[in-house]
Amino acid sequence: MVTIILAPGFEETEAVAPCDLLRRAGAEVRFCSLGEPEVPGSHGIIIRAEDTLETLDFAKLDMLVLPGGMRGTQNVLDSEKALELIRRVWDSGKYVAAICAGPTVLARLGIVGTAKAVCYPDLADRMGEADWQNASVVTDGRLITGRAAGSSLDFGLALVRTLYGAETAEKVARGIVYSVGE
Repeated sequence: MVTIILAPGFEETEAVAPCDLLRRAGAEVRFCSLGEPEVPGSHGIIIRAEDTLETLDFAKLDMLVLPGGMRGTQNVLDSEKALELIRRVWDSGKYVAAICAGPTVLARLGIVGTAKAVCYPDLADRMGEADWQNASVVTDGRLITGRAAGSSLDFGLALVRTLYGAETAEKVARGIVYSVGE
């Protein structure tokens, strides 16, 4: 199961596009809120989460995804329970992915370390010792990072590739008539 954390002020495209692509690949994807089930995004779109931090079934979780959005990212940073979950997922050997401002949470937790990574360009100084890459998406072992909302499809396809392989990611991309770089 893939869990996408939604904190008030999350970037909607960075949550919905990866969810859509993962579901097209056959993944079980669930949104998880910090508390209230209805979570407003940074542009006023409200998404109803299936889980909360209290009801999430950790045993079923294979990958945790953090969308960006400055306010959403700050709300994650302000939530000890969210930070504990992220650390627990990483320490359990599961995949952790984040896009835009989201990777800065992982850097603050020491998860990124010196790994290859990317985030929203104006936040690169918050990435600590990360090996900054000028790319839309970077996969380094169990860590997947994306640059920004404009990278949401590339990011989602990287998540599919990680869980299901290149052939499935290519099939999903063809299904939405998406070609990288065109």
